[in-house]
Amino acid sequence: MRTTPLFTLSAVALCLSSTAFAESAEFRQHSAHQHGLVEWVIAQDGNDLLVEIAAPGSDVVGFEHAPKNDEQTTALNSALIALADANALFAVNSGAKCSLEEKDINHTLAASKGDDHDEHGHDDHADHDEHGHEDHVDHDDHGHEDHKGHDGHEDHKDHDDHDDHGHDDHKGHDHHDHDDHEGEGGHGEFNVQYTFHCDNPENLTSVTTGWFKAFPQTEQIKVQSLTDSGVTATDMTASSNTFTF
Repeated sequence: MRTTPLFTLSAVALCLSSTAFAESAEFRQHSAHQHGLVEWVIAQDGNDLLVEIAAPGSDVVGFEHAPKNDEQTTALNSALIALADANALFAVNSGAKCSLEEKDINHTLAASKGDDHDEHGHDDHADHDEHGHEDHVDHDDHGHEDHKGHDGHEDHKDHDDHDDHGHDDHKGHDHHDHDDHEGEGGHGEFNVQYTFHCDNPENLTSVTTGWFKAFPQTEQIKVQSLTDSGVTATDMTASSNTFTF
């Protein structure tokens, strides 16, 4: 089987100079990863019909992180099976006689670095606590002996100030760690590429999708296409799941 290089959204964008696609490219920059919104880019290259799909993880599996339990693992596996059924998700009108040649399915639901950081942070924090308490006990003993021998109230007051300062620093350390954890979260998504070979590309007229049935959390699909018929930019919904070239 001949291997057709898979295209990217940016590569197709370079091929299109129409106002319609320029506006859609700008839209993608400003609304990247919007829950409920999936984006398709379609390009005809001779007998080949190339499709690229970008979808938020929440639309496809209901979460955007690595699976944390058996239920989520099952959901991910089921989604990958559904995405592999290109003809169900992207049904070209029969007159074009298109058949799937290649598919490439990727996702970014990888384990978060924040998990490792969290574990590391707590270990360091525990060591910090233990070290702090040991030093504090020694400091207390020393302080009380000095206090007993010299009856120095000012020294004891300084010791209290040291306690307050230590706890404040410790509190700030906690807050900083948790802020870092929250900032490290990412947005998992799916990127799918299909390559179809069409015996009669001149007969390309429409595509009907089963995406909304497979992934009901999607509310809208934005489609941009470039074929011999011209440039098309349209939207699909569950109640309007067919578009024409």
